[in-house]
Amino acid sequence: MLEKTLRPEQPPLPVLMAVFPATLLALFLATFLAILAPANAPAADRVTGRSFATRSEVIAQHGMAATSQPLATQIALDILKQGGSAVDAAIAANAALGLMEPTGNGIGGDLFAIVWDADTQSLHGLNASGRSPASLTLEEFKRRELERIPPYGPLPITVPGCVDGWFELHDKFGRLPMSEILAPAVRYAREGFPVSELIAYYWQLSVSNRREHLNFLDTFTHDGRAPAKGEVWTNESLASTLEAIGRQGRDVFYRGKLARIIAQTVQEAGGFLTIEDLASHRSEWIDPVSTNYRGVDVWELPPNGQGIAALQILNILEGFDIAGMGFGSREYIHTFLEAKKLAFEDRAKFYADMDFFDVPVTGLISKEYAAERRKLIDPHRAGRRLDAGNPALYEGDTIYLTVADTEGNMVSLIQSNYRGMGCGICPKGLGFGLQDRGELFNLKEGQPNTYAPRKRPFHTIIPAFATRNGKPWLSFGVMGGGTQPQAHAQIIVNLVDFGMNLQEAGDAPRILHTGSSEPTGQTMTNGGTAFLEQGIAYEVLRDLSEMGHRLQINVGSFGGYQAILFDKEQGVYYGASESRKDGQAAGY
Repeated sequence: MLEKTLRPEQPPLPVLMAVFPATLLALFLATFLAILAPANAPAADRVTGRSFATRSEVIAQHGMAATSQPLATQIALDILKQGGSAVDAAIAANAALGLMEPTGNGIGGDLFAIVWDADTQSLHGLNASGRSPASLTLEEFKRRELERIPPYGPLPITVPGCVDGWFELHDKFGRLPMSEILAPAVRYAREGFPVSELIAYYWQLSVSNRREHLNFLDTFTHDGRAPAKGEVWTNESLASTLEAIGRQGRDVFYRGKLARIIAQTVQEAGGFLTIEDLASHRSEWIDPVSTNYRGVDVWELPPNGQGIAALQILNILEGFDIAGMGFGSREYIHTFLEAKKLAFEDRAKFYADMDFFDVPVTGLISKEYAAERRKLIDPHRAGRRLDAGNPALYEGDTIYLTVADTEGNMVSLIQSNYRGMGCGICPKGLGFGLQDRGELFNLKEGQPNTYAPRKRPFHTIIPAFATRNGKPWLSFGVMGGGTQPQAHAQIIVNLVDFGMNLQEAGDAPRILHTGSSEPTGQTMTNGGTAFLEQGIAYEVLRDLSEMGHRLQINVGSFGGYQAILFDKEQGVYYGASESRKDGQAAGY
């Protein structure tokens, strides 16, 4: 069936569908959707999605940056021009985004990155996610009779890993002093910047949900009001915090004055995070894992993140003639949705902190396992309920940015508070809020993602990378919760199977499925819901509905894409930025 709903904390996008029985669907859609995606569209447009491109790719020789905010992109380019590395520029942009897009990220959140090192011709992965408080136990949640960890307030707070992630990246790949890298964000925090339209919208929503929490209104509002579009926003407190980090290093945040303020604020709010929790935090360098999809090696980070779900989806899709199905076809959309459901059932059962659970990563991303899971797809009907597989048998609201420098180094970086502006609690006088990533723990005993002290929760934010013949090809990511692995797979399919260019691959209508089983304990019922963007032909929507898919059109969070592609033959970078957001790709 087709439904008309607006999901919480989403912009008021045009809603094109109401509830209609399948027999009336074609009559309704013919009026509205034929204009958007006519059935007689040129074959090339129907196959590649070129009719959906919003702009050209950006092409440059010496460096490229793609972020969700044009001012942050320009900061990254300035750092590159000053002799900074790709990592230096990425940190500078991330710091600026914490100021300019506090609705998605900030130094109170976590960070993950994949770096291509041109010197060693190798990839490096960094997991800079924080752990739960040592003094908060599963028994405490039981005592409070909670079945889920609440999204706001002190209970979902975990150690913020971003700042330590910056310094780990900088120690390994940085060139400029950290004070110089953070200086642009400090300057904008003091002098101000005009808030963009989309961020102003999300900011307003976040204020309404968090105004009762400690120090939130003082940190993020003008007398209880979110800044409007075009209004200049300053944050002197954040400027001072970033200056202290730049001068004194990571320890001021995890062991010094800032750590004491963070811990004191959380405990004043009734939370459990201590200065000892902060002092014991360390990021972890990890090896990215990959699968080969039709000649392209796609790389993700292993759990506690969800990146390998993208690899599982691609492995399942590889057994089908996706190019022959055609972009936007009933066959392709149905096959993709069913592959996603299968991967996400495994995600719900197996993905967790690998210090606490031996996640069978090799089995989950093996071709043999994908072949067995592929057999469960009915080409004619939507799956209503699915179970996780047995991979052991085969064992042997967020920002994303990417930067490339003139030496060939590339960084794929993602950073988030979770739920936009996090838990709502802000350390007094420091200019930022704390994440609520702990909400994603499961409170059911005996499961991989069950809450435990000093444990990293299941994580949604994932950077991605792709290589060809062992050489760098694509640094990319798509922000947006459970959208991310689905969109990662779609970007690769758009590039490899449908021959789109880098911008087209991001602009083409996206497929999003929600309602799968979750690591927090919920299980899929009635097959979940497929959210499709406008541009899919009306007869395809009718057929999908008749196959049993519950559809919603042009409603949902379809993510935020940034990408840089390296053309080895020409020695140039291509950049692309999400048309659904405020971002910019630019080079020099």
